[in-house]
Amino acid sequence: MSVNILQDRLYRPMKDLRISVTDRCNFRCSYCMPKEIFGDDYVFLPREELLTFEEMERLAKIFESFGVRKIRLTGGEPLMRRNIDELVKKLLTLDNIKDVGLTTNGVLLKQYGQKLKDAGLTRLNISLDALDENLFGNLNGRGIKSSFILENIQFAQNLGFEVKVNMVVQKNVNDQEIIPMAKYFKEKGITLRFIEFMDVGNDNAWSFEKVITKKQILTMLQQEFDLEPVDKDYFGEVAERYRYVGTESQVGFITSVSESFCSSCTRARLSSDGKFYTCLFATNGFDLRELIRNGATDDELSDAIKNVWERRTDRYSDERTEETAKNRTKINMSYIGG
Repeated sequence: MSVNILQDRLYRPMKDLRISVTDRCNFRCSYCMPKEIFGDDYVFLPREELLTFEEMERLAKIFESFGVRKIRLTGGEPLMRRNIDELVKKLLTLDNIKDVGLTTNGVLLKQYGQKLKDAGLTRLNISLDALDENLFGNLNGRGIKSSFILENIQFAQNLGFEVKVNMVVQKNVNDQEIIPMAKYFKEKGITLRFIEFMDVGNDNAWSFEKVITKKQILTMLQQEFDLEPVDKDYFGEVAERYRYVGTESQVGFITSVSESFCSSCTRARLSSDGKFYTCLFATNGFDLRELIRNGATDDELSDAIKNVWERRTDRYSDERTEETAKNRTKINMSYIGG
């Protein structure tokens, strides 16, 4: 397949595609789907409005033609999408897709882990915000214990998955868990990534006062561990990584608030109902599903994607203020994926 490398107006190429496969989740984390808003009567997207796996594969092939080499499946909770392993198989048949990963809360891994491995998936990002059982149960809004997720993380490792763990850190909420989490996953040889609390969507009561920055977390870690910086592997790599000296274990930071990485953002995003977004903090997306279901050709879909990306100027994290975070209407993380 010929490759037509796209660049946006800030000369950023498109290299990564995040596909949200469902807006449903079995957790109610306060920073994503607070149960006060996403209650038991909340109406999620009906199945007919979701992209089919065949539609996702078709779009992924077009994104591939523009230089996308990495795909990550997200949600909601992607393991709640029935037969997700079939989508993994389809995506891994694309010639130039070198990497397919999946982000999950880990609850359903024992049910679907083997199927995903058999489909060819090799990498998992698993969310865990605390080791303390009661705290984690409160944070996920469902009373799920951290020990259950830890068992499933071990299960995934035993299957041969490369596992990374994501921890969203909030001041005076779970910041006391930073060192215990670091110690635990250092011993396990699993990369733990600390994610600064972000103002994704408009339902998580975000403010700068609730953010623990990378600098603050790193200072805490350096009081306990000897750390050395690790060079980035590629342009557009989001995480800043450090190695525990004398080991192969690493820790990473996602610094969207304190150290913006907008200038090297290469991510395109596809919602579960087929809207194309160019930023995690976007307000509006371009409806590719409507084009597909109205009979658009691959060339017409390619032109639409090209036109959106080449007009892209997003740099929200560079421009973020308390006022924009509060007053700008943004799509929810549960809808577009993290």
